[in-house]
Amino acid sequence: MLRSGWDEPRLVPAPRTWRDWALVGVFELVAVLEGVFQPDLAWRPVSVTVAVVLAPLLLWRRSRPLPVIAAAFVVAGLAPLLTHGQPPDLYAMVYMLLLPYSLLRWGSGRDMVLGSAVVLAKIGFWLLAGFVDAGQALGEAAVLVTAGAIGAAMRYRARARRRELDQAKLLERERLARDLHDTVAHHVSAMAIRAQAGLAIADTQPAAATEALRLIEAEASRALTEMRAMVRVLRTDEPAEFAPNPSIGDLEQLAGRERGGPVVDVAIDGDVRDVSQSVGAAIYRLAQESVTNARRHARHATRIEVRVAADDRTIRLQVSDDGDGGRAAGSSGYGLVGMAERAGLLGGTCAAGPNPDRGWTVTAVLPRTGTTA
Repeated sequence: MLRSGWDEPRLVPAPRTWRDWALVGVFELVAVLEGVFQPDLAWRPVSVTVAVVLAPLLLWRRSRPLPVIAAAFVVAGLAPLLTHGQPPDLYAMVYMLLLPYSLLRWGSGRDMVLGSAVVLAKIGFWLLAGFVDAGQALGEAAVLVTAGAIGAAMRYRARARRRELDQAKLLERERLARDLHDTVAHHVSAMAIRAQAGLAIADTQPAAATEALRLIEAEASRALTEMRAMVRVLRTDEPAEFAPNPSIGDLEQLAGRERGGPVVDVAIDGDVRDVSQSVGAAIYRLAQESVTNARRHARHATRIEVRVAADDRTIRLQVSDDGDGGRAAGSSGYGLVGMAERAGLLGGTCAAGPNPDRGWTVTAVLPRTGTTA
């Protein structure tokens, strides 16, 4: 356990934004104002200088947590040597609490151990040098440990959510792999039947046997296309269903009204006859998931519209409802993650969001051939 903690990798931090600069500016300004207006501030120039000099370190608290915490606590720890044992006493230096938080939130296992040692060394130095008493040292340690514990909790929470997102994506990959497997199995079954029929009539009806060979060639070409779509897509050990998957034409099955639920209206515009079977199945699954989510989460919805528009290159799906918006905040959102993963694996996109007035819309765009990236 100790070795795994020591080898814990550093997390990729969020990029620096204007908020980080604003945070530094606020603490710099507060430190200067304190230096000007706090009447009982001891060793004013040293205290203000330390606070102002250390505040910019906040800009690197996520990307370089160990050097930042080492520099900040070493400087703050040695500052009383210039003030005859009086620690810097500025409220602005509360930003020091962000450093142990960032250390345990973003740092590696080595960073955590070494950074914690620096913090404890600073507190121990102040205690041994008589700059603080035992109660003050214990209180400072408790506050810093609490800040670090919050950072560790946020790190665990982010990791747990990342695992859940990865699990949702993996589940959708498995579902897509099953759909693609069933499609390919259907093509191979058709090829076998055509071949048997061609062999049976080869001697008596050569022309019909030639036509069977052409059909086998077409089925083989479609099967190879679907096989390419299965690259890097996982499959579970569940038995396959040797039957065609749902297609765009099956969307009509979603139309109608469940007891006490909204009306589902389905409309298909354009030619969808030669759409890849994997894309047709994906459009159906995305629409089915969207309708299910709308029925489950769209409060006071009376109508759900499923619209499919096809052109020469793409298939566009749009599922809208007229319910109360904002329901995504109350759900995990992993269903949307899985839908986006399925669309992405087929070379398309899927996005969802609230409508300008009310309701929710899911939009997916897939290539007709289901070409993957």
